[in-house]
Amino acid sequence: MAERDNRRGNRRDRDETPEFADRLVAINRVSKTVKGGKRFGFAALVVVGDQKGRVGFGKGKAKEVPEAIRKATEQAKRQMVRVPLREGRTLHHDVEGRHGAGKVVMRTAPEGTGIIAGGPMRAVFEMLGVKDVVSKSIGSQNPYNMIRATIDGLKKEASPRSVAQRRGKKVADILPKRDEAPAAAEAEA
Repeated sequence: MAERDNRRGNRRDRDETPEFADRLVAINRVSKTVKGGKRFGFAALVVVGDQKGRVGFGKGKAKEVPEAIRKATEQAKRQMVRVPLREGRTLHHDVEGRHGAGKVVMRTAPEGTGIIAGGPMRAVFEMLGVKDVVSKSIGSQNPYNMIRATIDGLKKEASPRSVAQRRGKKVADILPKRDEAPAAAEAEA
């Protein structure tokens, strides 16, 4: 009986702790003025991902910093989205994301480029598992809006497989033919 309980406990532990990495993006101290003085609270913004194409963000508020981070991490794990990546290292196509006054532009990049992104966007790409991307934030510098705009853009990302399936075609019909251009140049010469 004890052995059975132990196995059940191990299974639950495996389910609760999948391989997620998290990154603290911002902590904000807020105060409330009351009769006796000020009461301080903390708001945390956290990005969580498995570095294999899933990412999420969450925010948490509490009287203590660790509790705010814990709440934000839990919320981020519940709100994860899956993003298709090309070769597991970059985006399939250039994309734009918006949220409020925040606007971000994300572009695919050749291998070896690295993550060219600022602050909160960099955290999202690192947790997502993107290795090569060029991005620019235009508009709001608020980390909450930047992350929401980044996630909005990543949700618009579509893989050739999903596009082909939606159109009822083969992946080869969707992708541009790269071998035909040199063959045509040789035929002319």
